[in-house]
Amino acid sequence: MIYGPTVLFALGEGAVIPLIPVIAAELGADVPVAALIASALVVGQLCGNLPAGWAVARIGERLTMAFAGVIAVGGVVAMAVAPVLAVFAASVFLIGFCAAAFGLARHSFMTTRMPLAYRARSLSLLGGTFRLGMFVGPFVAAALLAIFGDEHAAIWFFGACLVASVLLVLLGPDPEAEFADAPSGADPAAAEDTGEAVTGSIPTARGAGRVGVFATMWRHRAVLSRLGVAAASLSAVRSARQVVLPLWGVSIGLDASTIALVVGISGAIDFALFYASGQVMDRFGRLWAALPAMVLMGGGFIALAFTHDLSSNAMWFAMFAAVLGVGNGLSSGILLTLGADVAPPADPAPFLGSWRTLTDAGGALAPLLVSAVAAATSLAVATGVVGLIGFAGAVAFVRYVPRFVPRPRE
Repeated sequence: MIYGPTVLFALGEGAVIPLIPVIAAELGADVPVAALIASALVVGQLCGNLPAGWAVARIGERLTMAFAGVIAVGGVVAMAVAPVLAVFAASVFLIGFCAAAFGLARHSFMTTRMPLAYRARSLSLLGGTFRLGMFVGPFVAAALLAIFGDEHAAIWFFGACLVASVLLVLLGPDPEAEFADAPSGADPAAAEDTGEAVTGSIPTARGAGRVGVFATMWRHRAVLSRLGVAAASLSAVRSARQVVLPLWGVSIGLDASTIALVVGISGAIDFALFYASGQVMDRFGRLWAALPAMVLMGGGFIALAFTHDLSSNAMWFAMFAAVLGVGNGLSSGILLTLGADVAPPADPAPFLGSWRTLTDAGGALAPLLVSAVAAATSLAVATGVVGLIGFAGAVAFVRYVPRFVPRPRE
């Protein structure tokens, strides 16, 4: 009940994402417009974080997930029958908006219920469910295309996943109620001072003392403007990896199958390491995952930038794609975990809405930065700039994680 609905949502979404540009092109979009429509998913998620924080704080995680799932079903139906590009683009945006609500609801639930001793492992598993969907979903889409010969089959598969997810949320046991009834292992007042997670009921979570989303942003502006910006830099480097690797393969003359193989291997390495990241964070501390991840990705991008014109550029491309996969895998769950660590224990949802807005903004801006720098100079320079962002983020993590992240009580 904790991971199942998220796996279903991510699996369906992962099956649809690769086909969004294809369907947009069938509706008459050229390449730039198709790319713009594909980005509507990220924009929708970015816009949905703050309203999702408001909803979770008022109606709870379970109802927020249920409403988001039902609305997303409507978006899937509209996507499948869209007669024109405008309707299709609006449907993609709506699904991204609902994905934000789905993700934030589960993030908020685990922030308040998971003990600090294994918070990072539990949240790395949550991040792993999204990676699972993005990794397996395209293979499901390929199988459906082979069977039905129609891209819309993947859309209807997404709809079936959403229906199953909503039914699981509404008809299965309610984790919120089960955890609320469990004996509390920590004093909530003490947890508020130390950052220790509250594992029992949280009487103020939906009480009269709750503050709004914007008041929460102002109250926690120090951590959001420092550690939050560092987290946004990690999100930017991650997002840039998904853009730079395919473009780099094209720019050095590799064929599509080779590029897909290299990117797929990088993604497999990334997926394989998601639980190891949580183990490292819980046993040694958050910096032991965040810092190596940023240094590896930053160094990988900068080193890759110098290999474009070498005779062995294909070998270096494959090697540094693997390095970036290792770095990204080591960072699995770190944004979720840091957000949970610094969120107000009693009512985390409004804060997490702001936190996720910052991190999603970093991810959304990175492809635009790569495109702009590459257009003005070259792809190699743009790749090096991403690497510098990675190193700057590493420095910020070193400075602000010890300052803001609470430590477990002895």
